[in-house]
Amino acid sequence: MEKPKVLITGASKGLGLAMAKLLADDYDLILHASKEENLPPLSAGQFSLCANLADKDELTDFCKRLKNEHSETLYGVINNAGIALDKSIIYQPEKEIDAMLSVNLKAPIMISKTAMKIFGLKKRGVIINISSSVGETGNAFQSVYAATKAGLVAFSKSLAKEVAMLNDEHQIRVLCVSPGFIETDMTDAIPENYRQKYLEMIPAKRYGQASEVAETVLFLLSDKASYINGANINVNGGMV
Repeated sequence: MEKPKVLITGASKGLGLAMAKLLADDYDLILHASKEENLPPLSAGQFSLCANLADKDELTDFCKRLKNEHSETLYGVINNAGIALDKSIIYQPEKEIDAMLSVNLKAPIMISKTAMKIFGLKKRGVIINISSSVGETGNAFQSVYAATKAGLVAFSKSLAKEVAMLNDEHQIRVLCVSPGFIETDMTDAIPENYRQKYLEMIPAKRYGQASEVAETVLFLLSDKASYINGANINVNGGMV
C-alpha cells in the first residue's frame, strides 16, 4: 500500500535530517536540498526534489515539479529550509537580506501556495512551517532572520483562517513550530560566552535536541493532532 508523501525542505542536515529519519517509517518522503548529493538514502520510498530556494526561477520550477510529480499522494509539507546570516543590520549587505527573505519566507509561502492547490482538491493535508523562538523574542544581530521567522508565524495563522473560509468541510491544517536553541550546526557556531548567556534564559537548563523537534512534527502530522490548527508550537525549554 502506497504511503502518503511528506515534503521536507532543508533535509540534508540538522532539524530537517532528524525529521526525515523519524518520518521515514510512516511516510514516503520528498526530500529537498540545494544539491542532490547532499541527501542521505533513508528509505525505499524516497524522492528528491532539489533547488536553490533563493533563486526565483529554481523556486518556480521546484513548485511546478512538486505539483506535477507528487499531487496524487502528497499529505504533508514541512517548510524547514532556512539560513541565518548573523550581522549588524548596519553592515548587512542587501544580497544577504534578500537571501534570508527568499529562503526563510518567500519560499515557504510559494511552496505552501502550491500545497494548498493540491490539498484543496482533497480537502486534506498538513503544512508545518519551521519558525524560531527569536521570531517572538528578537535577537541582536539577527534582525532580518528574526523578521522572517516572525513572518512565518503570522503567515501560518492567517493561512489556517483562510482555509476555513474557503472550505466548509476540510481536514487541512496549517501550523508553525518554533524551536529554541537546539544542538545543530547553526548553534554550534555560537561563541561559548553567548552559549552560556542563552543557557541562563532557558528554564529547562539545557539546549534541545533535533530529535525533540522531530517528535513534535511527527505528532502534529498525525491524526492525533487533528484539533491543533493555526497554532505556533514552541519547542524551547520554556525560554522567555
